[in-house]
Amino acid sequence: MTSTAAIIGGGVIGAGWAARFLLHGWNVRLFDPAPEVQARTAQVIDRARLALPGLGDVALPEAGQLSFHGLMSEAVAGADWVQESVPDRLELKQTLYQTLQDYMEPGVVLGSSTRSFTPTDLQAMSKRPEQIVVAHPVQPVYLLPLVELVGSDRNGAAVMARCVDVLEDIGMRPLQLRAEQPAHVSDRLAQALWREALWLIRDGIATTQEVDAAIRLGLGPTWAQSGPFEAARIAGAGADMARAMQAIAPELKAPWSRLTDVPDMDAALARRIAEQSEDPPGVADLAMLEDARDASLVAILRALRGRNQGAGAVLARGDARRRAEAGLASTYAEITSPEQPVPTVARAVPLDWLDYNGHMTEARYLEVFATATDQLMDLVGCDADYVASGKSFFTVETHIRHIDEVRAGAHLAVTTRVLAGAGKRMHLWHELRSGDRLLATGEHMLLHVDLETRRSCELTPVLAERLSRLAEAQATLPPPEGAGRHIGQGF
Repeated sequence: MTSTAAIIGGGVIGAGWAARFLLHGWNVRLFDPAPEVQARTAQVIDRARLALPGLGDVALPEAGQLSFHGLMSEAVAGADWVQESVPDRLELKQTLYQTLQDYMEPGVVLGSSTRSFTPTDLQAMSKRPEQIVVAHPVQPVYLLPLVELVGSDRNGAAVMARCVDVLEDIGMRPLQLRAEQPAHVSDRLAQALWREALWLIRDGIATTQEVDAAIRLGLGPTWAQSGPFEAARIAGAGADMARAMQAIAPELKAPWSRLTDVPDMDAALARRIAEQSEDPPGVADLAMLEDARDASLVAILRALRGRNQGAGAVLARGDARRRAEAGLASTYAEITSPEQPVPTVARAVPLDWLDYNGHMTEARYLEVFATATDQLMDLVGCDADYVASGKSFFTVETHIRHIDEVRAGAHLAVTTRVLAGAGKRMHLWHELRSGDRLLATGEHMLLHVDLETRRSCELTPVLAERLSRLAEAQATLPPPEGAGRHIGQGF
């Protein structure tokens, strides 16, 4: 049964929450009395549809249904999660919660996107304080996985466990704080950085663009993969953390920082910042900046996913959870219909796979088919442990037919057929589809190789048996159009 999320407040944050829930298969009901809320939300969801599905290597579930409601009571009645993202005014939130709780189910969590208030603040006037938690995301909500999860002593362990389950279900990494603290963790760190940046500008040490460059070209890429503490360990040439921190301590005592002081944002400082900054973007320019931000974030997050680092590790865990839902077997025993081509890829087209024509570039078709071959190899037993033992497959011939185009965000599915698997060879036929459309076919001939001698060798008994079973079971299918036309002529 599909779960339902109610989003109260359809600004940038609320629309981002709506997109994340929606694209992870939840139905979403949104309440916001602003007349432009539907158009604004549609823009965010359209952008999310292009970016979010392509982050991982396994397809997201089918998107839920979005509806807009003129009454809060309609939005929250029967919902499985309620997320509030109204302006950060404490009295507004406290009053709002009293109304929401009149219509919410008692066991449903009410999460607040607040950056300023603690759960105790939010719960002060509530009839059911145990429902209310802080669930503070980072923009863009639909792409970045961090969510700061904060409860008070009124929230029991069961409530907090439920929060973790829901947030992980929609691809987020809940950072559960050990104590209540205004600004939580990320905004507290950001505030410290803002203070230093403003002093650098006020003291004439750097311009706004130079401060941005220091983050963009140095600290930002480093911290994206490791964070400051792990970066300190790496910089300490492998020293344990106690020694690494002792090495940093003298620098922290040096009078480099103005951290305890806050510069007055007077007219002179504001004017200097304005003079050093570019003109504010227009609507079209802002959309281009947001598109560029999303495309860059997708590329960074996918690179981190390949290394299982930082936010990429969250994506990898999400892929692992969704494999069965996407119809992908994890072991040979899980292949339920060996007489049919085996599903080997189920994913979406990422933004960084597009060419200058706006569709998936030729090289990515090969990448998808190579992934399908790797998946089939894993299933028959040529996995990482097998390769570590000294044997693997080398691709010796590849033939691809490009039949139709596909754009960012489109779902891709590859099925793989074993045409032959005996002796030293494995012959595979891949078909790439998006829905009912055939996009491309790929044919691979591979040789089984001894990695020490770098020469072909006979298949091991397990691989030979599994490949021959699949080939025999699928031999009753009609011959694929074009298969074997050129493959093998060079042998």
